[in-house]
Amino acid sequence: MADIRIHRNHQLGLPKARKVAWKWAEEVEQKFGMACTVIEGELSDTVEFTRSGVNGKLIVAADHFDLDAKLGFLLGAFSRTIETEITKNLDTLLEGSQAAPKKAAARKTRK
Repeated sequence: MADIRIHRNHQLGLPKARKVAWKWAEEVEQKFGMACTVIEGELSDTVEFTRSGVNGKLIVAADHFDLDAKLGFLLGAFSRTIETEITKNLDTLLEGSQAAPKKAAARKTRK
């Protein structure tokens, strides 16, 4: 069995981090056929995910994400590819959520 561990710090706070985690869960359900369960907590949430040959959890906190996954024997051969795909997906969602909001155009005043 191969293990995948990914840690990502962020500055979203728990409410926004939850939205990112739910979006991630929706995407892995659709793209990879995962079954995801979200367990909400007071200080953090846990997204448990599973499918044949894979099980794991994503811990969602106000300042970080921790993903731990165990791959079965057959998928273990593809652990680097799977880890790369998970990392890319999570980083893309985080970047989109942390993007600075657009500033309103400054008004010109006449004297």
